[in-house]
Amino acid sequence: MVIPMEMPGERDKHAWRREILARRSALSAAEHAAAAAALARGVRALAVGEWVCAYVPVRGEPGSTALLEELRAAGARILLPVTGAPGALDWAEYTGVAGLRAARFGLLEPAGPVLGAEVVARAEVILVPALAVDRRGVRLGRGAGYYDRTLGSARPGARLVAVVRDEEFVDRLPEEAHDLRVGWVLTPGGGLRALDGSEE
Repeated sequence: MVIPMEMPGERDKHAWRREILARRSALSAAEHAAAAAALARGVRALAVGEWVCAYVPVRGEPGSTALLEELRAAGARILLPVTGAPGALDWAEYTGVAGLRAARFGLLEPAGPVLGAEVVARAEVILVPALAVDRRGVRLGRGAGYYDRTLGSARPGARLVAVVRDEEFVDRLPEEAHDLRVGWVLTPGGGLRALDGSEE
């Protein structure tokens, strides 16, 4: 069941995060699996090119490794983030589920060689984790700033795609000067959609 996320009045990012994380933790395994399967089907709409930056969903994030396998089946080579010191993310190539290892913050990341932060510029498509995204492309992350620091190094014209549940695609989120907008959203029910980036 989809419950609208919109609430009257202004809310700050902390309030948004609390609300969304609480809703995610209340989802059943069946609801999560159904959304993950829909996202894996929806990612087929992407013309991915040779390189795609993605991530392994954890802690209730929408999606699954099936989405990564769909990208591989389409011929893409996939870069996944590797955690390190605060700053821009490092990346390593995904070679399949068997090549993942447990990492900091409960994440899964490739066990292969770390390729550095600059390889994000190879990707024509970057799938970005988000707690929510609005119709202007404003993305709400977890607040650590890793992706805001990383996306500034993306190649010009790269498609930045926020992956969220349907109810996490909202009309308007709070925005700060350092927030980088995305141009696309992928949701289980709506598939892949371009965002207009307008202020209205």
